Amino acid sequence: MCREKLNIFMNRRQFLSTATLTVAALALNPPKLSWATTGCRSLAFHHTHTGEKLDITYSRSGLYNPGALEEINYFLRDFRTGDVHPIDPRLLDLLCSVKQEFGGGTFEVISGYRSPKTNKQLQQKSSGVAKHSLHMVGKAIDIRLTGVKTKKLQQCALGMKRGGVGFYAKSDFVHLDTGRVRFW
Repeated sequence: MCREKLNIFMNRRQFLSTATLTVAALALNPPKLSWATTGCRSLAFHHTHTGEKLDITYSRSGLYNPGALEEINYFLRDFRTGDVHPIDPRLLDLLCSVKQEFGGGTFEVISGYRSPKTNKQLQQKSSGVAKHSLHMVGKAIDIRLTGVKTKKLQQCALGMKRGGVGFYAKSDFVHLDTGRVRFW
C-alpha cells in the first residue's frame, strides 16, 4: 500500500533524480550550522596585549557553563591591573552571532573588562574613553575578527541592533557592547 502511494506521487527514477540534485546542492552550498541548531556556543580569542589564546564552548543546549564563563572572565580581565569581573553572557552571545555571520574566526581582543582605575587613566590620555564606560561592568569589548575587515565587522554588528557599536578606523578595531542601541 505504501509503495502504491509513493508511485502515485513519484516514481523511483524521479525520486533518485531529486535525491541526487539535493545531495549535489548541499555539497556545493552546505548549510551553516549555528549554535541555534547545534545547541553549542563557542568562541575563539587571541588577546593582543597578553598574547594569550582561548578557544572555548561556553554554552550547550541553552545552558551556560559556569566554569567556561569563569575562564572567559579571567581571559577578558583588565590586563593592566589583573582585576577580573563577570562578563555579560549576552555580550558573548552577540560575539557568537557575529562570528556565525562570517562563518567563524578568532576574535582579536584589544580590551575586555576595564577596572575603574584603568578607565580613569585611559580617559586622561584620550577623549574617546567614556567616563561611565560599559567596559567597567563587563558589557563591552573592543575587537577585530581574523580575516574580516573592521568596516565589514562594524556593518554586521550595526545590522544586528543588539547594543552599541563603535568604529575606530585609525586604530582598526570595533567596540561592541550590550547597552542601548547606538553607534559612533
